[in-house]
Amino acid sequence: MKSIDKKWTLDRIDPQLAWEAWEPSEKEPWDRARVSLLYRRASFGANADEVAKGLSKSPTQILDELSGRETSARSVGFEDESREMAKAVLGTSEMKQLVAWWLLRMLHSPTPLVEKLTLFWHGHFATGAEKVQDVELMYQQNQLLRSNALGDFRALVQGIAKDAAMLIYLDSVSNRKAHANENFARELMELFCLGEGNYSEADVQQLAKSFTGWEIRRKQFRFNSYQHDDSLKTLLGVSGIESGERAVDTVVDHRSMAPFIVRKLFRFFVSEELYPADSFLEPLAKKFTETNYAIEPVVRMILESRLMLSGWSVGRKIRSPVELAIGWMRTMQCTSNVNFLADRLRTIGQSVLFPPNVKGWEGGRAWINSSTLIGRANLIYELVRNENTRFGGEPLDPFMASKSIRDPQQLMAWFSDLFIAEQLSAPELAKVSAAVSKESSDKWGLATLSHLAGLPRIHLS
Repeated sequence: MKSIDKKWTLDRIDPQLAWEAWEPSEKEPWDRARVSLLYRRASFGANADEVAKGLSKSPTQILDELSGRETSARSVGFEDESREMAKAVLGTSEMKQLVAWWLLRMLHSPTPLVEKLTLFWHGHFATGAEKVQDVELMYQQNQLLRSNALGDFRALVQGIAKDAAMLIYLDSVSNRKAHANENFARELMELFCLGEGNYSEADVQQLAKSFTGWEIRRKQFRFNSYQHDDSLKTLLGVSGIESGERAVDTVVDHRSMAPFIVRKLFRFFVSEELYPADSFLEPLAKKFTETNYAIEPVVRMILESRLMLSGWSVGRKIRSPVELAIGWMRTMQCTSNVNFLADRLRTIGQSVLFPPNVKGWEGGRAWINSSTLIGRANLIYELVRNENTRFGGEPLDPFMASKSIRDPQQLMAWFSDLFIAEQLSAPELAKVSAAVSKESSDKWGLATLSHLAGLPRIHLS
């Protein structure tokens, strides 16, 4: 069976080999490292029990569970509880409570792949609450992204084009026949579907005219025919376009759309630091097109691929602040004060519902600088030592006892196995051990986890 050498650069890897489904072999067994890797990339991470159970499942079966393909009593109960919490949040009209609600979903959802893709689409169709300032509208958009996270991309784009929060954020509510506002039209092509260089200024003008009369009434989309330019437009070389819906379809059907979207999915799941040629991503783009722009088949193709599971992808992705914090907490079966968590995430660059601009978060190395590196370590340090934090519903000491963890070395090995992409080196282990030895002997567990947070390797997935 052919394999991919971890040292190879992308230009040395055959695209067909890269995107073939990975299969276990004697050289590449389905082991704890690969199970943990799949959970880190397809979810926010997994606890020890989930990894142990994952060994008896195939990658496909794990993805079935993470995506909610098979509805369980647990997922039904979770969604019922989440809806009740959302009602309470909407009653407060406080955006920070909606942020906390979403963080709780990321922490506890039995279908975390859906939640992770909701985060991806939130960064892709970036909409900021600092401008929208309406909790109900931001909630509605969040639900739109979630319900289409693994679904039909065309339906998702049609939905976002009529989403009230997006209409406000990109000024489409002021799009009138006498003066077409071009903001949403430009971003739909440049940032959401096609990328720079694949449309003209004339296309922006024609697309903007297609959306005239699209407005909001009582927090819902409404089409105002009196303000709509009903002339026939020519967009991206296609003539005879009158409606906004037809214009969206024309953008989605453009030849540049599939390569643009699969590249963004590659960056999100595999690596933000690599820039593969279009030819390398062509099998993904082909799958996207052949399935009529269904998102799930492409996501599964990435997550089940040789490129992902051979081991080549290990350590090639920098965790975002949310991935770091939520992944750490899910791994440790940790609960804590989510308002505290939301505040700390904001200080290190990722406050959900508040992306920095319409381009969303840049990701990759942009997450890391001298300030955020310290802030990320402090976030974990403070979570570990917060009086509200519990591990599996109890303090750290009994939690460790239940896992048969009796000393710092066992804790480092256990945690590294689940959370850290590559095994800690001897110098790294020695550094943590030395730091722990200087602290109170009855707090070695808290000290060990706190000092692990200071290792650079913890930021790689």
